[in-house]
Amino acid sequence: MACNVLIFSAYVVVMSFFLCSVHAKVNMNASFHLTSGDDSLRGRSLESKKVVFDVRKHGAYGDGQHDDTKALAKAWAAACSSSQPSIVLIPKGKRYLTKHITLSGPCKSSITFMIEGTLVAPPKRSDWSKETIRHWIMFNGVSGLTVAGGGTVDENGKIWWQNSCKTNAKLPCTEAPTALTFYSCSNLKVENLKLLNSQQIHMSVEDCTDVRISSLTITAPGTSPNTDGIHITRSKNVQVTGCIIKTGDDCMSIEDGTENLHVKNMVCGPGHGISIGSLGDHNSEAHVNNVTVDTVRLYGTTNGARIKTWQGGWGYAKNIVFQNMIMENVWNPIIIDQNYCDSATPCKEQTSAVQVSNVVFKNIRGTSASKEAIKLDCSRNVPCQGITLKDVKLTIKGGGSDAKSTCGNAKWKKSGIALCFQLSSRGGGGSAARRGAEGRDERGPDEAEHAELGKNASGGDGPETAGEGIYRAPAAGAAAASGHLNIQWLEMMDYRIK
Repeated sequence: MACNVLIFSAYVVVMSFFLCSVHAKVNMNASFHLTSGDDSLRGRSLESKKVVFDVRKHGAYGDGQHDDTKALAKAWAAACSSSQPSIVLIPKGKRYLTKHITLSGPCKSSITFMIEGTLVAPPKRSDWSKETIRHWIMFNGVSGLTVAGGGTVDENGKIWWQNSCKTNAKLPCTEAPTALTFYSCSNLKVENLKLLNSQQIHMSVEDCTDVRISSLTITAPGTSPNTDGIHITRSKNVQVTGCIIKTGDDCMSIEDGTENLHVKNMVCGPGHGISIGSLGDHNSEAHVNNVTVDTVRLYGTTNGARIKTWQGGWGYAKNIVFQNMIMENVWNPIIIDQNYCDSATPCKEQTSAVQVSNVVFKNIRGTSASKEAIKLDCSRNVPCQGITLKDVKLTIKGGGSDAKSTCGNAKWKKSGIALCFQLSSRGGGGSAARRGAEGRDERGPDEAEHAELGKNASGGDGPETAGEGIYRAPAAGAAAASGHLNIQWLEMMDYRIK
């Protein structure tokens, strides 16, 4: 009798486990089910549902000729008012002509803006008014937004480039649209998209928090003016990973109000590199804090890692790290410019400046297209503080020449293989005299052979004598003293950039 009870109990336990397992599997599968707000793909979910709002069901043609702006607006309005998580679907295989549009929140639930096809901007400048010229597609005040789908955003920028004063100095300087603008959004994801030929900036993130950007391919000709890839301003807690950017301006521009930004695994070029700034223009206040740029490959860019601030501004750019970077034929591999002046004539020297401090350039190697591989042009009145160069190995493109570096009004330290040891005592209005810098050498005895200092190096703490530093490249195959570089990822991405 006891045995029979035990056997029956075991049977109950096994059957209960089996039924629970089946129930769990049903729930797991059901959580991926989509329903349609347009009376198609009907279904039920035991855990969650996403309602699909297909722009075609709201009147979109998808032929690239008819204006589909109203259809997109209707689909967005329906999704935004849904109490269930929703998808606005831009179906694949079609081109949807869209004029200026603002897609606003707050919405009742999370929305996925699924671009599987192509959104295309109007081909004529006359399709834009003075009120709409600054933005093409804007997402305003949306929380829990995901923009994805593997499709294309074609910004039709050629006509704008041809009429830019930067292309033709005889033309007046006018505004042009930013392709995608995210304003005052939170919990934002933008991933797996192709952005092409922006009229001006490809994507701008403004006044946003908790942002994840990944797997974007952004492309425009190297001669296209002002076509920044990703622009970040007044935003906090932003991650940018796995992006390929080829444009006519900054691959990334990082401006006032940016805090807690992490950029990783990026390929950049052509373009103007990765820039913090410009900051403090028109005597304004600017703040940038806690920025890390990690594992980046740059090809033929104007700049590599750059910080630029205007004279006369105030505030700070601090706690910044550029590390694990490969640069190929980059004109200004490492540059800090506190005397930035976008003028044909020298700017008047002013007494205030944005404070640049606690900046690290670490584990950077490659080739410089110019003889001046590192340039620290800091303010005479507000010098750069706490600049660190560690394991930097840059040679002249083609070899056979010495790479020069200039450092002025900067307090710095270096270790491992590093270039920037000397000062260039050039004075002048728009470019403050580079003198009065302090530095110290933290290399060990075994590292000294990797760099020969010019005769004016101090070799210890305290001010250095004015002069121009010359870096003599290490012999081929010389290894960096320390540091780690994710070469495998960069080489994997290599074929995609060419």
